[in-house]
Amino acid sequence: MKIILFGGAFNPVHNEHVAMLKAAKERLGADKVIIMPTAVSPHKSGFITAAPSARLEMCRIAFDGLGEVSDFEVSKGGASYSYVTCEYLRHKYPDDEIYFLMGADMFAYFPMWVYPERILKCVKLAVCAREGSADINLAQRDFQNDYGETATVIGYKGADISSTRVRVRAAMGLDISEYVPAGIAEYIKAQGLYLIPSLPRAQKLMNEKRAAHVLRVAYMAAENCRRFKIPEKTAVTAAALHDVAKNLKPSDKLLKDFVPPEGVPESVMHQFSGAYLAEHEFGIADEDILNAIRYHTSGRPDMSDLEKLLFLCDMLEEGRDFEGVDKLRKLFAKDIDACLEESLKMELDYLRAEGKYIYPLTQAAYDYIKQYNAHKNRI
Repeated sequence: MKIILFGGAFNPVHNEHVAMLKAAKERLGADKVIIMPTAVSPHKSGFITAAPSARLEMCRIAFDGLGEVSDFEVSKGGASYSYVTCEYLRHKYPDDEIYFLMGADMFAYFPMWVYPERILKCVKLAVCAREGSADINLAQRDFQNDYGETATVIGYKGADISSTRVRVRAAMGLDISEYVPAGIAEYIKAQGLYLIPSLPRAQKLMNEKRAAHVLRVAYMAAENCRRFKIPEKTAVTAAALHDVAKNLKPSDKLLKDFVPPEGVPESVMHQFSGAYLAEHEFGIADEDILNAIRYHTSGRPDMSDLEKLLFLCDMLEEGRDFEGVDKLRKLFAKDIDACLEESLKMELDYLRAEGKYIYPLTQAAYDYIKQYNAHKNRI
């Protein structure tokens, strides 16, 4: 018998999970499919996460008719390690051919898993490539060099959908039905999964163009927050509220008690009024979130990682299109401090070239990070 093991957090399960499994099932001619949601994924701490029981139920809804949904890892509890699951299945199905199905991004990181050699003693790997995922040919070459075998590549490239982006949309109270299987959107809404209660109301204070920008900033912040050990909920909250005052007039009743700082240009003022609203209207007490909103346009000296992340995501989100943006995005992927210095320099150069006012806090932010990077590079 030929068996496919399809494991993962499924946090939440989305359309590409289903499409990927269908493609693998057809390509491999599998007789049996076992879908295995994790209890706790060791490499996915800090995410906005649904309870294991909820993710198990979502798998039952989404994969109905495609295979057996196993509660082995959920019932076991604690951190879920693939080598334990694979050894369990090998013991249960000693004479059968078992394929462990994964995406190309997971395949690229396979050498960093716990006991990969023990996994390969029990199963073969089957890999589906997705749009924007790691180079499958490079990963295959490295895998062969490391383990002396090749993975079975499923001839399939999926759409650009990720659980992270679905979570961000759900956190902000946005429609996710386009991205998840039938029944999943209703289940998530009914259970209140992923929702950050303060965020849906913020959407109503922004026009359509501003709301679309804010969503893209939230995507980028969520996709990069783990690099800096920032909880996903913190990053998404800061991103979702950073422009909450952008479309409000100073006379708006929500800002009646807001006292504008002196000497702040109009283009920058919304960061201060936004922080005010985040605290007084949306109940944000986390000072790091408030400061990230408060300085997301100007920057300031000695920014926290969250402040840097929001500043750069606001400037570099995928909808931005200015000369040099691709260079900055590549730098962001490598070194956030170097990217911050170059981004501030570019902003200052633009303001000077246009003969526009330079807010002193922006100049101070650049001077600080330039000196910081020079000192860091000397060490």
